[in-house]
Amino acid sequence: MKLAFVYSGQGDQYVGMGKEMYENEKIVKETFEEASDLLGYDMARLCFIKNDLINQTEYTQPAILTVSVALNRLIESKEIIPDVVAGLSLGEYSALVASKALSFEKAIKLVSQRGKFMGESAAKGTGKMIAVMSGNIQMIESVCKEASFVGVVSPTNYNTPNQTVIGGEVEAVDYACNLLKSSGIDALVPLRVSGPFHTSLLENAAEKFGALLETIHFESMKIPVISNVSAEIMKDEEVKYLLKNQVKLPVLWNKTINKMNELGVETIIQIGPGKTIERFIKQIDSKYKVGRIEDSKTLFNSLELLNTHNFSGLI
Repeated sequence: MKLAFVYSGQGDQYVGMGKEMYENEKIVKETFEEASDLLGYDMARLCFIKNDLINQTEYTQPAILTVSVALNRLIESKEIIPDVVAGLSLGEYSALVASKALSFEKAIKLVSQRGKFMGESAAKGTGKMIAVMSGNIQMIESVCKEASFVGVVSPTNYNTPNQTVIGGEVEAVDYACNLLKSSGIDALVPLRVSGPFHTSLLENAAEKFGALLETIHFESMKIPVISNVSAEIMKDEEVKYLLKNQVKLPVLWNKTINKMNELGVETIIQIGPGKTIERFIKQIDSKYKVGRIEDSKTLFNSLELLNTHNFSGLI
């Protein structure tokens, strides 16, 4: 049985994420403390106490990374190692940490700057993202092209066979949504993000981030990582190129999960806050055994799923 770990992306954040494990698992608490030391602010306070910062990209990204890496370290301590990893957008950095290509120290500093650059590229209120609940991907792509005379709008995330996210400038996205509604596609859900990520509006952010990436040394991956941009296993020499372009290009999540099928993966565990990826996987291919880990209950359930519930005494 081949096992994959996948890591949470932006939008899955919530106040209280990681709190239970922080209070009960030394390795989780130590990871939060490490994050606080590296960034100069209290990561536990950011994640556990109600505040407005947690939904600001510059803070959201390191917060989700911290929770995901802390949980990954916990599962690693139980000697459970996946055959392949991937992450949804931001989650790709947790995947790279899991693969040993990137240290947590480097990753958290990178995503902090990534979040800052992304937040600066589109002023608040000028962009938006909408999840389109339809399997007619060709129609969605066609509508985006038709609406592009109004402004920037394009598919940003191919999440499942029946969910594609579009994003861009507010007027252009609204125009595209009206076209979709007139075509009978009216299941449109606004996303809880602070900018039009994975669109050409992030070109400036991608360039700034690309320059930063050139200063970072990546190790060879010990565990294969599937790229959001290509839905193929990353090669060591192309990691920086892929991470730079991931900021402004669509996330091919549906293809990523299908790639895991090609690789013989049977079980996939989401590590990190929220249930988004778990839900996506079930919609993409119901044959996968799927679990998630974000608290003691979901950890126990996932250990049982992996037929390793004998580790439950360590929780």
